Amino acid sequence: MQTTDKILVIGANGQIGTVLTQTLQHKYGTEQVIATDLATKPQNASGIFETLDVLDATRLGEIIRQYNVRCVYHLAAILSATGEQHPQWAWSVNMGGLFNVLEAAREHRLQVFFPSSIASFGPHASRENTPQYSPLEPTTVYGISKVAGELWCQYYYLRYGVDARSLRYPGIISYQSLPGGGTTDYAVDIFHKAVKGEPFTCFLRPDTRLPMMYINDAIRATLMLMEAPKQQIRIRTSYNLAGMSFTPAELTAEIQKHCPDFEVQYQPDFRQTIADSWPQSLDDTDARQDWGWQPQYDLASMTADMLANLKA
Repeated sequence: MQTTDKILVIGANGQIGTVLTQTLQHKYGTEQVIATDLATKPQNASGIFETLDVLDATRLGEIIRQYNVRCVYHLAAILSATGEQHPQWAWSVNMGGLFNVLEAAREHRLQVFFPSSIASFGPHASRENTPQYSPLEPTTVYGISKVAGELWCQYYYLRYGVDARSLRYPGIISYQSLPGGGTTDYAVDIFHKAVKGEPFTCFLRPDTRLPMMYINDAIRATLMLMEAPKQQIRIRTSYNLAGMSFTPAELTAEIQKHCPDFEVQYQPDFRQTIADSWPQSLDDTDARQDWGWQPQYDLASMTADMLANLKA
């Protein structure tokens, strides 16, 4: 991508979108980034903002033509826990939105980023060090939509030459936004409670190990993937991406090193079943070999940075 190309971020108010938009503005210039979301522009946000329902293909096309967009980061989606409460709506938003983006990319020759997830895997995949090529039999509508999305991205690349790229994100932890309806969101909410001096009730068992990643690493991986030369991108479904793996009990113990009086209770709910179907750790050898991925944060450094930023 050239530094003069306009970049469109769909779902810019979300957990990843908030930080990604700011990072892209800093890297390429504020006026080069068009942030869009179904909700209105946040008060503290800078730069160009347009209201967009990703299911409105006409409006999407208007924005692409108006700003001469060359690259789209498509982040708008209904997440796992919310999706299980409203499955048909989640499927409609997640797949309808992606189709509109891929069709626009085909028509306007755009580069596309599509976020996949560990939710793509199901109970028949190896749970530890899950390989890149594993059975994809998810048991949630969110996971089903991610697998379908991966395959459609590959199809549009093979059939139409659309430069679509994707990462299977682990759970993302960030201080810039509140939890947004995901199963791994306990690992965000727990920090907010710790900083406020309030007890935390966790909806997963204390021994539930899941792959996680600090937002700084997630954004860096996303830009590394999108900026890599086209010939280095061998996988056109979605790359496994790994940072760290931990349980709620391990995260609690790390937080208690900074907040000794912090208390956590465990009341597993329907999200436990979702977590039990996901990997505990990922093998991201292909990302490391193809475009040089390497995480920078572990549990200790992530915890210290989260608490410092939330307290500030």
